[in-house]
Amino acid sequence: MPQGDKSTIVTRAPGVAEIAARHTDEAETARRLSPEVVRAVLDAGFARHFVPVAHGGEAGGFAELTSAVGLVGEGCTSAAWAASLAAYAGRYAAFLPAEGQAEIWADGPDALLAGALMPSGKAEPVAGGWRLSGEWKYISGVHFADWALACAAVPADRPEDPDVRPEVRFFAVPRADFSIEDSWFTVGMRGTGSDTLVLSDVFVPEHRTLARSLVHAGQAPDSDARCHIVPMHAVNALPFAAPLIGAARGALRAWIARTGSRVDRRGQAVGEKPSTQVALARSAAEVDAAELLILRTAAVADGTQDCPPGGEAAVRGARDLALAVELLVSAVDRVFRTSGTSGQSSSDPVQRFWRDVNSAASHVALSFETTGAAYGAWALSGEERGAGAVR
Repeated sequence: MPQGDKSTIVTRAPGVAEIAARHTDEAETARRLSPEVVRAVLDAGFARHFVPVAHGGEAGGFAELTSAVGLVGEGCTSAAWAASLAAYAGRYAAFLPAEGQAEIWADGPDALLAGALMPSGKAEPVAGGWRLSGEWKYISGVHFADWALACAAVPADRPEDPDVRPEVRFFAVPRADFSIEDSWFTVGMRGTGSDTLVLSDVFVPEHRTLARSLVHAGQAPDSDARCHIVPMHAVNALPFAAPLIGAARGALRAWIARTGSRVDRRGQAVGEKPSTQVALARSAAEVDAAELLILRTAAVADGTQDCPPGGEAAVRGARDLALAVELLVSAVDRVFRTSGTSGQSSSDPVQRFWRDVNSAASHVALSFETTGAAYGAWALSGEERGAGAVR
């Protein structure tokens, strides 16, 4: 970000969306974002958003980032996804020991990180650190990453005790130490470049590792910024839900632009039909409702809205985000269905947004079956009677 630039990430986001929209065909074909789009994401401040102030970052808020990611998504879902995950990867790196943080951000706060959140591979303790090998699938943005955060389960301190579960840790690995397997061939979200990270007997010093439990608990070692002390359950699915707000709005905008010039076989303007108007109204309302749920979750994480009491705090946000994504899928599905055969052209942006939203909605963190079951179990346990009415 240029020195002296006082604009916020939200005001810079539409510029990123414009650049990303111009490169959507390229991203679809190459199965990764163009360098121009990656540069725009970095220049807008996404990578530095959660980086500690001590390293030149913003230590910014969740609501601000969510709004900015949504704006980028109106131009390209994959670009918004990359911007969101790059920001959150920087947040995870803020939980490293001080020496590790200094190494990550030695050249400034805009180092681009890609993260593997689910454990894979094999980590073996050695003198001064760990030896790490294996493959990690679906690592969005890995082709442009300066660093990768690989996640692996490490041997338990007492392997003979079946009640002691292995610890899960993140390992920060520089670009020179990893390779990439070309494996991302998908129906949607093609531009994310979510290929496979490969490590082969890589040494990771102790200062470049952290226990995933620290992130879950919100216990950053060297920062008391709000974004570094929020427990994982409050924001776990936010990185994946936020891009879909913009994608749904982009789909509606593209659909409106095309529907305004369509006529049916009888020559009647499609946009003048009550059925068309009602379909648009319902989809637009679903997008608005979804955005309100997503922004409420972000506001609770920022502390600008009261956190739900007791055990509800651990289950409401995830429930809301999963439901919001279901609403966004419904909204985009509806306008896609009303597009007719012409809307299925590979050049039509509505079908691209439709593919992207449905693909992204399949992320495990956005499953309403899982999050809804957790909320229902809490609500039916009787705990809510001591925490106030179910909301």
